[in-house]
Amino acid sequence: MDKAQAQILFSKYTNDQCSEEEIILLETFLDSYQGKDFDKSEVLKIQNSKDKVWKNILTAIETPPVQRKPNFFTSYTFYAVAASFLLFFSATFFLLTNNAAPDVETIVIAEQPILIGSDKALLTLENGETISLEKGKSFESKNANSNGESLVYQENDNKEKEVVYNYLTIPRGGQFFVQLSDGTKVWLNSESKLKFPVTFNSGQSRQVELVYGEAYFAVSSSKNHNGAHFNVITNKQNIEVLGTEFNIKAYQDEESIYTTLIEGKIEFQFKNNIQVLKPNEQIVLNLENEKTTSQLVAVQHEIAWKDGIFSFKGKNLKEIMKVLSRWYDVEVVFENKSIEHLSFKGVLGKEQSIEEILVAIKSASLINSYQIKNKTIYLK
Repeated sequence: MDKAQAQILFSKYTNDQCSEEEIILLETFLDSYQGKDFDKSEVLKIQNSKDKVWKNILTAIETPPVQRKPNFFTSYTFYAVAASFLLFFSATFFLLTNNAAPDVETIVIAEQPILIGSDKALLTLENGETISLEKGKSFESKNANSNGESLVYQENDNKEKEVVYNYLTIPRGGQFFVQLSDGTKVWLNSESKLKFPVTFNSGQSRQVELVYGEAYFAVSSSKNHNGAHFNVITNKQNIEVLGTEFNIKAYQDEESIYTTLIEGKIEFQFKNNIQVLKPNEQIVLNLENEKTTSQLVAVQHEIAWKDGIFSFKGKNLKEIMKVLSRWYDVEVVFENKSIEHLSFKGVLGKEQSIEEILVAIKSASLINSYQIKNKTIYLK
């Protein structure tokens, strides 16, 4: 697709006329300019012309990219970054075509400002000692080391030794990456907790427990470990894999566990129910009635959180605010209960401030106004 065709699709997108296929085409076009920066401040200067916005996009994608420090959570899947810019421009157009900024109530931020989430975790060692992991703090033991942004355990060949466990707890407003001793990589979302062996016994089943929360697993193949399978235990269910990538969401305040296969093959086990998932398939275990359902999903929306993106396709406002409350470590109060189930389709960046997120949601006419008092958001 050339730039002229992309401009047509961009115009359709801003008027909410794009089909899913056309959105993918537009995202693919932007994907070819991975790593380029879009200057939001320049976009905000635009008063009435979509053509000017398009020129701004072209200028941005034709500018040499800014080099950024590599980070496990900022290696963006660019489809999502592109979509976030599309959403931003759409929100901008909404404001311009209404000839006014949104009528937002005065924001009151008192003693505790609302901060954007960051890489941080609490590591509980086998002796009960708790170590705070965060940017600027390093940690090293005989088995692991951390630069404050990730935690890496050393590979080993543990033969028939006592298995001891560590715990990695991610608080609200946090996220973290850990590489286990077998080479398995795990990305942990806000308000999550993982139990795992410091070392795995060679040839024996490798087992970890997602105590609660959300985690993305890239499992080291069983071929590299004498055929030893990898198991992830969560509340009531077990996932067995040979070597694959998948996502599990098992929050304590949600009524279901969501397991999504990205690539490879996993076996879902719950009581007498055993199912083998295929890529792009998600199985949902309802914890109240203990029934399971499976469906095909767009996996990029399910795992966007890992790449620094909020993907809210088809989510209602109550679900969205639950996600935001974990990342920004805030409480949310719906003063108008009728808006809880309004749907929002959008993609936003996790590095945006909570105010930017709320303005985008308001521009979609989901809320009339909001207030922030200390660390509580009131929606009306």
